[in-house]
Amino acid sequence: MSWDFARELEKWGPGPSDTPVSLAAARAYCAHVSKAHYENFTVVSLLLPRRLIRHFHAVYAYCRWSDDLADETGGGDEAIALIAWWREELLACYEEAAIGREPRHPVMIALRETIRRFNIPPRTFLALLIAFEEDQTTKRYDTFDQLTNYCNRSANPVGHLVLMLFECFDAERARLSDEVCTGLQLANFWQDVSRDFDIGRVYLPLEDRTRFGYTDEDLESRRCTPAFRALMQFEVERARGYFARGAKLLPLLPKAVRVDVDLFIRGGEAILQAIERAGYDVWAQRPEVTKWEKVKLLLGAVARKFL
Repeated sequence: MSWDFARELEKWGPGPSDTPVSLAAARAYCAHVSKAHYENFTVVSLLLPRRLIRHFHAVYAYCRWSDDLADETGGGDEAIALIAWWREELLACYEEAAIGREPRHPVMIALRETIRRFNIPPRTFLALLIAFEEDQTTKRYDTFDQLTNYCNRSANPVGHLVLMLFECFDAERARLSDEVCTGLQLANFWQDVSRDFDIGRVYLPLEDRTRFGYTDEDLESRRCTPAFRALMQFEVERARGYFARGAKLLPLLPKAVRVDVDLFIRGGEAILQAIERAGYDVWAQRPEVTKWEKVKLLLGAVARKFL
């Protein structure tokens, strides 16, 4: 399925909607968004309980639109204005009477059903928008603590949403979910050092680059020096520690959904292994998880599902 966000924004962006969207049409739209983007969604759909699929579609479509508003609209003030509009649409799901209107966007119409069914508070969705606004103004991080604080808004709320859909959210599970989600975010950062640099973003913290002697000149020249390899090895091992700690979440989850989270952890670990196989040179080529590795992950997940 193809996805042209400029076309979608023109059709569904700010402005009055001429045609009301039914709940059935909203659900179908969220399914389209999910399947058009997420190459592993078919796998996840196979493993999820049937009753949860449309709710995962709604949450994923919300996250996808939020991300695209931040990254596919030219950035800066334009992106911030569009995120503000998206926030108003979200709040319409919660405050229809107070603001005098219902949500108009198909994602929000489907999401409203999910919000009501699982009693999801607005702060979880709003945290993601704060992170996407931060992306417009903060392009580099001085410390690892600053980076993980960003992950607290950009990645960890997604884990909280998953726990809420699984109906097993509590403080301890949320803490362990944060380990998994931060690990996944870090793995993606280290996989995409070159791609992020192309759009002006550097997630390798300055304190870590300084510690390993990787200079700003080396960074600007995209040099893969011994210092850079040592830096990347350190970051990979640090991300791996998040997965090791987060794996303690698995026995605390309902058995019917445990394997889904296990698959995400194993997928993140596979990204780190790909970086290692590349000799930590993420400048030369983006490390990829091979199709065979993905097949093995899927087969293992399916086998564990039915054990």
